[in-house]
Amino acid sequence: MDDDSTDGPNDADDLAAHPLTARRLEKHLAALDANVYPYRFERTHLTGELHEQFADLEPGSETDTVVRVAGRMLNVRSMGKLTFAVLRDAAGRVQLFVDKRTLGDDSFAEFAALDMGDWIGVEGLVMTSKKGELSVRVQSFQLLSKSLRPFPDKWHGLQDKGRRYRQRYLDLATNDEARRIALARATVVRSLRDQFHQRGFVEVETPMLQAEAGGAAARPFETHHNALGIDMVLRIATELHLKRLVVGGLERVFEIGRIFRNEGIDATHSPEFTTLEAYQAFADYNDIMVLMEEVFEAVALDLNGVSTIDAGERTIDLAGPYRRVSVLELVNDALDRPVGFDTDLSELRSIATESGVDVQETWGHGRLIYALFEELCESTLIDPTFVIDHPVEISPLTRGHRSDPNLTERFELYIAGAEMCDAFSELIDPLDQRARFTAQAKARAAGDDEAQTVDEDFLTALEYGLPPTGGLGLGIDRLVMLLTGQETIREVVLFPQMRP
Repeated sequence: MDDDSTDGPNDADDLAAHPLTARRLEKHLAALDANVYPYRFERTHLTGELHEQFADLEPGSETDTVVRVAGRMLNVRSMGKLTFAVLRDAAGRVQLFVDKRTLGDDSFAEFAALDMGDWIGVEGLVMTSKKGELSVRVQSFQLLSKSLRPFPDKWHGLQDKGRRYRQRYLDLATNDEARRIALARATVVRSLRDQFHQRGFVEVETPMLQAEAGGAAARPFETHHNALGIDMVLRIATELHLKRLVVGGLERVFEIGRIFRNEGIDATHSPEFTTLEAYQAFADYNDIMVLMEEVFEAVALDLNGVSTIDAGERTIDLAGPYRRVSVLELVNDALDRPVGFDTDLSELRSIATESGVDVQETWGHGRLIYALFEELCESTLIDPTFVIDHPVEISPLTRGHRSDPNLTERFELYIAGAEMCDAFSELIDPLDQRARFTAQAKARAAGDDEAQTVDEDFLTALEYGLPPTGGLGLGIDRLVMLLTGQETIREVVLFPQMRP
């Protein structure tokens, strides 16, 4: 077997340029000449099934059960007439016990010529080693595919995070934690779908290419549609199309889909991310809060079997009910002084500046109050908290609060200091919506490139009547981060955007 040390070739090198890859290439070409790669392999068990079926097998035991397993060969150890290797498949790993007396001289030599990372199929007897490790005594094997490049150091795996993210295939092949997170994400998405299906929601698909960006305050990616001869954008939210469907009579709809925002990258933000947006007719934001409590607890139970998660030194329980507190109450507590919409605007700007906020000239009371919340309060919200009743100025698609004209019926769900969900009692008055779009357009003209435009078709849809509706947008990447204990979004996205 080749020496798979950290002094191996660079991935940019030609295969024939380095002794390690040159030897593997030579073996590969010989295998092609001999036509040894099969088109398929009939296996009887996944490794996980073997561990489940033979969990009680005593150390040093032999069985007469013949199995056929297949996977990638890793961690090879040669001990004279015995060779031990690890075979890993999608369900786990099992040890291969390769005995020269069982295989014979020729086959044993052929096995010894394999390289770490090769895909192989094996037929053999189930056994355990003297130390109790479940194994397969190899009676025959097939080379299924050759790994032409050496794998990373067998004990330490990929250490460079940039390489892990750029070459996720290699990360998954060598890193148990990367595979755990990938499978956890799939479980979370499946569980979310189940929760909404059980509640009568219909899953739909809406356009990713749109004539204009809407549904969020964000900068879009721009492109051009050659056939139509028009400029278009990648969607920054699914909201406006989903609400069109509620107008059309689909009373409960949801979509899990990719969203694109041409903005910065950090531990919790990616320009390409995944959301679940849902809309429920005849509901308000109070109903959506109850829905979120139920869904978050159910997904945690599906994934981890318990409703609690660890966040640093804290244990957080996702079982409801969650705390409900207004934006203004949190800001006043953080400042230890009362501020509000009756506070002099210049005084409020001074307070915000003193608190570390980069104040913009166009901001009114609502934007300043919310900026203070972001600066002073967000990171303190560890236990699940519904931050409710946001200012109108920052909520152009939200219905006005039934008891305060300065506020809207909107909440954001915070857990472990991160926003997990944004939800509203939806604005259904087309006249009010037009006025808010117009105000957004003025802010955009004044230099706010994240402000929304006037979407005339959406306004036309509202003029046909949107019933009272509650809606939500949930960040799936952040939810997976929360449930798997990750600190950066790149760990939960299989192929994160990176600089070249």
